[in-house]
Amino acid sequence: MTLSVKDKIDLSRYRIEKAKKLLEDASTLFDASSYESAINRSYYAVLNASRSLLILRGIDPETHEGIKTMLSKEFIRTGLLPKKFGETFRSIQARRIDSDYGDYVEIGSDEAADSLKRAQHFVKKAEEIANSIVRGLT
Repeated sequence: MTLSVKDKIDLSRYRIEKAKKLLEDASTLFDASSYESAINRSYYAVLNASRSLLILRGIDPETHEGIKTMLSKEFIRTGLLPKKFGETFRSIQARRIDSDYGDYVEIGSDEAADSLKRAQHFVKKAEEIANSIVRGLT
């Protein structure tokens, strides 16, 4: 399926708003001391923000690894997104996998707070980049 420019912009904006909602959920879960779930929601906020950027390039990977790979190729290697955000993606993804699937893994408030803070910065930066791309498309 080929999307029009308007459809790409609309989908990108939808995905950023979804990322923001996931950050709100992560914050609520963190405040309730549900640290594993806060990391999970933080990760999915980063994932949706990444998808928001990629769709503006007409790229819509089907897997998490595909999203991470294409984000690196299209935005990090080109310098549009600072390298530290690639590390943010990898770090939060690893924590999410550990907390969701690992046996006897204990996630503390420090790890959850770090993940939430980094996810908030990631989503904010992704929104800024998306807005810049949209200005160039319209």
